Amino acid sequence: MNKHEKFVITINRQFGTGGHEVGAAIAERLGVKLLDKQILEAVAKKFAIDEETVHKLEARNRSWWDDFTQFYRSYIVDNEYHDLGPELTSHQLFEAQASVIRQIAEEESCVVVGRCAFDIFRHHPNALKIFIHSPEEKRIKRIVEKYGVSSADAKLMIVDNDYTRELYTKTYTGTEWYDARNYDVCLDVSAFGLNGTVDYLLALIGEGR
Repeated sequence: MNKHEKFVITINRQFGTGGHEVGAAIAERLGVKLLDKQILEAVAKKFAIDEETVHKLEARNRSWWDDFTQFYRSYIVDNEYHDLGPELTSHQLFEAQASVIRQIAEEESCVVVGRCAFDIFRHHPNALKIFIHSPEEKRIKRIVEKYGVSSADAKLMIVDNDYTRELYTKTYTGTEWYDARNYDVCLDVSAFGLNGTVDYLLALIGEGR
């Protein structure tokens, strides 16, 4: 990846690894935009749904995309928007999201967390695709500390979130979430710590401290 030209860094991560924090830190240190929740807001704006509703959707369910799909379908019916043509499918909504991401990336460099961005930018000439993972016991410990839940509940959260991400990836890209061939770098964050992971990844692209 050439950091002197427009670039995209994509980060997929197991739940409980701190991958979002890593992405945010990389974006901050590179001085570029972090794309995550803004994507949902942009898609909602595209379909004329107010921001308050968007935030409620995000808060209601971690599997926000299915929630958003169901909401948009009911929104069309409730408001009698029969002139919008055939009912949008979740795949069409996914493509709307991908379109928003591509549009932003055409205008400026960015870091994208999740959202199958590794597949969206699989042919991008200047992208670095990262997968962050960590042993389950390390993730359980982090989730317990971060959310104040029991170890048993933390393990359930891991199973639920990782399964959702696997299914989401398979459904919308036809590829396997854990397939290392999807990424340029697969990194065990427990071997470096969050700050060390950020330093390591920035060093890979020639942007150390």
